[in-house]
Amino acid sequence: MSTKDFIEKDYYAALGVAKDAKATEIKKAYRALARDLHPDKNPNNAEAESKFKEVSEAYDVLSDVKRRGEYDEARSLFGAGSFRPGGFGGAGAGTGQTYNINDLFGGAAGGGAGAGGLGDLFGGLFGGTAAGGTQTRTRPARGRDVETEATLSFDEAVRGVTVPLRMQSPGTCRNCSGTGAKPGTAPRTCPTCHGQGVTTRNQGSFAFSEPCRDCRGSGTVVDDPCPDCRGTGVTSQTRTITVRIPPGVKDGQRIRLAGKGSPGQRGASAGDLYVVVHVGGHDLFSRSGHNLSLTVPISYAEAALGTTVRVPTLDAAVTLKVPAGTASGQTFRIKGKGVPEAKKTGDLMVTVEVAVPKQLSEQARTALQAYADAQAEDPRPMITEAVRSRA
Repeated sequence: MSTKDFIEKDYYAALGVAKDAKATEIKKAYRALARDLHPDKNPNNAEAESKFKEVSEAYDVLSDVKRRGEYDEARSLFGAGSFRPGGFGGAGAGTGQTYNINDLFGGAAGGGAGAGGLGDLFGGLFGGTAAGGTQTRTRPARGRDVETEATLSFDEAVRGVTVPLRMQSPGTCRNCSGTGAKPGTAPRTCPTCHGQGVTTRNQGSFAFSEPCRDCRGSGTVVDDPCPDCRGTGVTSQTRTITVRIPPGVKDGQRIRLAGKGSPGQRGASAGDLYVVVHVGGHDLFSRSGHNLSLTVPISYAEAALGTTVRVPTLDAAVTLKVPAGTASGQTFRIKGKGVPEAKKTGDLMVTVEVAVPKQLSEQARTALQAYADAQAEDPRPMITEAVRSRA
């Protein structure tokens, strides 16, 4: 990402959010746009693919606190009249001295200014370089981070699973192996900067270091570009990646796979792949952290007299002892039958509820009435006493 990109591109407008939008708002806007514009949903639609890349680039910058700060600073310095296509005025603006913005960026409209951030620009302006300053080679830009989604069942999320992810994103050109040069040829060292990627020129009391105009900061020149990637070393590709999802992953969790994102320019390190996990529900269990919850109905007689019930878990069924006099809604803990994690496994929380039958047989009704007549204990003594005191 070049400094020129930071100044000229409005990433907030690309995502449709305000400049003071919170991280959650930015993430929500990106996900909605990415789903609508994803190449799998819009096959052979060049416009959708272009917009997909645009919103992905915007999210890469605005989702990173440091890069967003650099972007906002660059926009505030050069935006709102401070930046002009012909040049900008600095401390010497009042003296009639104007610096051409194309000089600063080396005319690299295609993003050749380097890996982006204000450090590229101000490192050259105020990095202590005088007439005899030392050039620092511009490193090739690291690949962009890529985000995709995976939907798992409840059991898969608890136990862990290996899933294939099919995605379309920039990848190393297979024709030239990422060199950018036509097969059979190779890039040569730039004769202007001698492979450094930057040149230095004096202007008054300052020494300006800028990306080399001939090689656009890469340090090499491609005389015969690869016809597939047109010299960039990167093409848009559909690829399938096998991803191991660890046990215990939560709904909405973001898993980072280092080096599985977009490749860097001409051999630079690749970005990272982030997989956002969506977890489906379960017919019996619910989840809270690493604990599972389950509701088990029991009869009134079982609650009053006590019983043992067979309880399902994610593996095999276990026996739960329900003591006599158990109240409806009481919860029992079965250790080690929850969601596994690195150091320990969660528990299964079993809540028993007394099930009241909707219909009774004549025999059951007679027996229940006999029980009610024989029951001497008042189940609600405080309520009964309050009613008597107000009678």
